[in-house]
Amino acid sequence: MVYNEIGKTGMKVSNLGFGASSLGGVFHSIREEEGIRAVHTAVDGGINFIDVSPYYGHLKAETVLGKALREIPRDKYYLSTKVGRYGKDGVNTWDYSAERATQSVYESMERLGVDFIDLINVHDIEFQAALPGGLQKVCDETLPALVALKEKGIVGHVGITDLQPENLKWVIEHTDEGTVESILNFCHYSLNDTLLTDYLDFFEKHNVGVINASPLSMGLLSSRGTPDWHPAPEALKTTCKAAAGYCAKAEYPIEKLAIQFSTSLNPRIATTLFSSANPANVLKNIDYVNAPIAPELVTEVQKIIGDQMFVRWKNS
Repeated sequence: MVYNEIGKTGMKVSNLGFGASSLGGVFHSIREEEGIRAVHTAVDGGINFIDVSPYYGHLKAETVLGKALREIPRDKYYLSTKVGRYGKDGVNTWDYSAERATQSVYESMERLGVDFIDLINVHDIEFQAALPGGLQKVCDETLPALVALKEKGIVGHVGITDLQPENLKWVIEHTDEGTVESILNFCHYSLNDTLLTDYLDFFEKHNVGVINASPLSMGLLSSRGTPDWHPAPEALKTTCKAAAGYCAKAEYPIEKLAIQFSTSLNPRIATTLFSSANPANVLKNIDYVNAPIAPELVTEVQKIIGDQMFVRWKNS
């Protein structure tokens, strides 16, 4: 593992991070015991950054992760969770008010079995953009509530997450310097889309650390292919499927290339999150990261993707 600092936070994290969404059965049902072993396998393999949210599995991911963390020394990992996006009984809800954000942090700590959260994020701020107050509410209400918890020593650092990097930039521009210490963006630093790199100078200028997620672009860059709900246009799905086939013939799984691409070619990105509740898959991804990348295969795959490079889908 390579360890990089998230901005100026002092948190030096593994270039491959563990996204705990799978523990909530977000992608498919899981066996809890296996999910707990997946967390232990990740930490034993050198991964020291774990990201979760009360939204994942509508509290289930935090609950299962909390059971796993009880058996791991607290100094072995940095823990990140979120506020703002929730769900209950299969219904998604959003609440970016200061009161709910503060309450949510304490609820998360109870589920996770910890008395300190290293990084607290405002989750998927694009949803607040469509609610009364827009993104300005994140600046005026949500973030100040989290900063107040930081000043009390309840959380260590404050960040924001979104699929759209434009929203992340806007919020940083409309808050006091140093309020936002990190951003989490997904599906924009992968084999088929490196839009995130267009924003790295801006984030660096403002001392904001960068966390990348979904190196497989939510299944686009996988042998299995995309789930039915994937919002990418058909032309992009087709080219990525062709790229996966090319990698298969080369006996180099596209998942391996995608993970290596996202974790090894840009040290300005502190960590890239993947998610799996399967211990064997966790080990496989760690092996991918620790193996040298095949740059010529990256070139060939991106040629196959061709004019579908950087094509964005709905809300991306």
